Amino acid sequence: MANDPGTARDGVDEVVADVTVDAPVEELDEEDVLVEEGEIAGDYLEQLLDVLDFDGDIDLDVEGDRAIVSIDGGDDLSKLVGRKGEVLDALQELTRLAVQQSTGERSRLMLDIAGWRAGRRAELTEIGLAAAKRVLESGEPESLSPMTPFERKIVHDAIASVDGVMSESEGAEPSRRVVVLKG
Repeated sequence: MANDPGTARDGVDEVVADVTVDAPVEELDEEDVLVEEGEIAGDYLEQLLDVLDFDGDIDLDVEGDRAIVSIDGGDDLSKLVGRKGEVLDALQELTRLAVQQSTGERSRLMLDIAGWRAGRRAELTEIGLAAAKRVLESGEPESLSPMTPFERKIVHDAIASVDGVMSESEGAEPSRRVVVLKG
């Protein structure tokens, strides 16, 4: 038994592998990696919901270059959103850290609870389009209220879809805001 592969001999572990590879190992494509991130996040969030004694259905999706995890159902989920999405932002960051701990890679995963981010996205898109229309009509620049980076990106994207206007961010966090300009 002293000569068997994988057994200790004189205090040294010996590992012997006889592996034949007929084809190259297939690497995961980007979508597979994002699906894996979503599954890890879903498992983490399911445990969290159990600990908090919250009911919710977890839905996983891939949108562009990010995994999207949504928790819906249950009347008390608004508590997990918090004021202006502050609790949701914190839970998203904790979930990203859980994914990073498991994969070793930083995640750009997006978490939505009770449709709050989807609703906020629609609201911010409308704010950006309305500001673009006003700037087109008046020709005067317009500064919007301070927003988080997530919110500013949505507004910039909405404004970019309108010909004749452009946008930029100015100021320092937490007072950084979008400015809409004729252009």
